[in-house]
Amino acid sequence: MNANAFDLGEGAPIITLRGIAKSYWRETLEIPVLQGIDLEIPSGAFVALMGPSGSGKTTLLNLVAGIDRPTGGTLEVCGHELNDLDDDELAAWRNAHVGFIFQNYNLVPVLTAFENVELPLLLTGLGRRARRERVAEALDLVNLTDKQWNYPRQLSGGQEQRVAIARAIVTDPDLLVADEPTGALDAKNAEEVLGLMSRLNTEMGKTIVMVTHDPKAAHQARHQIHLEKGVLDRAVEVNR
Repeated sequence: MNANAFDLGEGAPIITLRGIAKSYWRETLEIPVLQGIDLEIPSGAFVALMGPSGSGKTTLLNLVAGIDRPTGGTLEVCGHELNDLDDDELAAWRNAHVGFIFQNYNLVPVLTAFENVELPLLLTGLGRRARRERVAEALDLVNLTDKQWNYPRQLSGGQEQRVAIARAIVTDPDLLVADEPTGALDAKNAEEVLGLMSRLNTEMGKTIVMVTHDPKAAHQARHQIHLEKGVLDRAVEVNR
């Protein structure tokens, strides 16, 4: 691997990036965001992507999650070469393999907590009874069974984020991606959400890639990857 490359080891990779580059265009001006990144993340890892604003953290997360496509290089995630998938195939791959956790929860306000968690399952072939069982399990895991018929406006920010986590895990995805998951929370709720994510990693073996600017959040991860101006700057293993 080159100097702009990291292999976190610890087993077979679930994410492999080779020479990944990403640029955006403003009229005729090319704006490079990521430049020639090589990275391997093993199954079961909990990785925090860190770096200053504009370093490419969220862009890298979006590429790994199949939300965006690279300008150059190849990426293999959950056993699929994402470069080879068309838009419909990529959408189906995301639904099957990736759970998303966002800073602002992205819950549908006119749906109850139960209905929000059920949404990803409507894209599967599961029957109504199987869907209800999956949703009940996910809400129990985040300790919100008693709030399942509440609407988002009736929940605290921490409860909304836990509903969002239940929605992310209800399809039993291989990979969880989180973009500033504690950015809108107070310290107490942030600690609870991070503790839940740590449990998903250690007890359920979920691979988690999280963008964060918060050192306390990053400390929950097992590895911290720092980006600087679109390149990998350093990787740090966290002793917890």
